[in-house]
Amino acid sequence: MDLQLTGKHVLVTGGSRGIGLACAREFLREGARVSLAGRTAAHLEAAVAALRAEGYAAHGQLADLGDAGAALAMVDAAEAEGGPIDVLVNSAGAARRTPFDELQPQAWQDAMQAKFFTYVNVMDPVIKRMGARGTGAIVNVIGMGGKVATTTHLAGGAANAALMLATAGLAAAYGPRGVRVNAVNPALTLTDRMAEGLAAEARLHKTSAEAVLRDAQARMPLGRVAAPEDIARAVVFLASGAAGYISGAIVSMDGAAVPMVV
Repeated sequence: MDLQLTGKHVLVTGGSRGIGLACAREFLREGARVSLAGRTAAHLEAAVAALRAEGYAAHGQLADLGDAGAALAMVDAAEAEGGPIDVLVNSAGAARRTPFDELQPQAWQDAMQAKFFTYVNVMDPVIKRMGARGTGAIVNVIGMGGKVATTTHLAGGAANAALMLATAGLAAAYGPRGVRVNAVNPALTLTDRMAEGLAAEARLHKTSAEAVLRDAQARMPLGRVAAPEDIARAVVFLASGAAGYISGAIVSMDGAAVPMVV
């Protein structure tokens, strides 16, 4: 299947590790040109070096996307280097998982800053430029915590739910201007961030992180938790021309762990 991504300029936020880096690789394999945005110089440099060692030309943009001005400057720099952004993948930022009895008001604010605004600060300038050009696709990597409330992820789940509404609303608003907006909601995925969530669950249930992971795997109908590449392949499809009539979709990616009708 021709995904019609050859030569497209793709910006991946949170592209230095985990799901974001996996997305970057998949887009590069499809012939796209990729810019990575990250906030940690060492991680970003390592990701760009790894991709170049694999024979791909990737470019890094260092920015704290929680700052709207820094996010705008990053978008400007990415477009100055690689041309107009055809595809935006938001995968930056994650709210800290906190057992419910440890929550304080600041934790809720921190969750919105870490997850919601790191996405919105980039989406705002990019979607307006896409709309002005009459074309573009955005895929937000959000998380199942916005659909299924868990007692260790209430603040982050609230931020995820807000992002889902923003995704659906922007899809409706910008569809007439040629822009599609979709989201994927991964559940537990084998990334560096997974360890933090396992530790929070372990504290809540007074057990070990290893035991939490074993239990999670045992509950999965597919017999395993997701790999970053599982999520990345869905993201690439949704961003591609092959998904040209899909917009406003929120795709659950939990391996059928929570049967639901949406």
